[in-house]
Amino acid sequence: MKQTHNRTIQTFDNSRNMDRKKAHLLYVEDDESLGFVTMDNLELQGYQVTHCADGGNAIDKARNERFDLCILDVMLPEVDGFTIAEEIRKYDTEVPIIFLSAKSLKEDKIHGLKLGADDYITKPFSIEELLLKIEIFLKRSKVTQHQEEPSSYRIGSYDFNYSNLELNLEGGDSRSLTQREADLLRLFAQNKDEVMKRSFILETIWGEDDYFMGRSLDVFISRLRKYLKGDENLKIENIHGVGFRLKT
Repeated sequence: MKQTHNRTIQTFDNSRNMDRKKAHLLYVEDDESLGFVTMDNLELQGYQVTHCADGGNAIDKARNERFDLCILDVMLPEVDGFTIAEEIRKYDTEVPIIFLSAKSLKEDKIHGLKLGADDYITKPFSIEELLLKIEIFLKRSKVTQHQEEPSSYRIGSYDFNYSNLELNLEGGDSRSLTQREADLLRLFAQNKDEVMKRSFILETIWGEDDYFMGRSLDVFISRLRKYLKGDENLKIENIHGVGFRLKT
């Protein structure tokens, strides 16, 4: 059984969370006591936290939800933190990853960083150290995202605000989107009037190209067609045997 480290965790002043936009963190830790205390402190700071106690569940969550930062315990039963990171990096090369481990071997740290981790914190750790690391990497990630991607798009008669997950028809209704719907619509907005292969869409949005993911893609395409029907000039075309195109 892993040693509980909750004695090293102290509640960190939450006065700075008032102006912080809630970021979504994936936190993977199988030590029940440590996981509870750390998650509690993170939520006190205004973060939205998804906690997983095993690697398999964490990989499923990472594939189906969007996270701003991942905190991965290395030593987990069955699927370890290194394996989780490898899976995440297959479809998301940008999300910051912080490893937590009781092992302080130089080889383990190097291995973690080679997998694309941003930092490696050795247990026992202070919650203040973890919070400062999270803040640094979220700021860095936010700056990079703002440099690379706009947050709003004009699609025919629609204004699409990706950051707020909102699709607004000019002079008409507004609609809230799920994260996956917004991710897919943004991909179409970035590639208007261009044919995108099914495999490219699946690997970009779902992380892999297989039959079940393909069926899910078809469902989401149907939803977006329904959402965009307020502009008769907009059409998501099915290019038989190839993929899709957003015709504007």
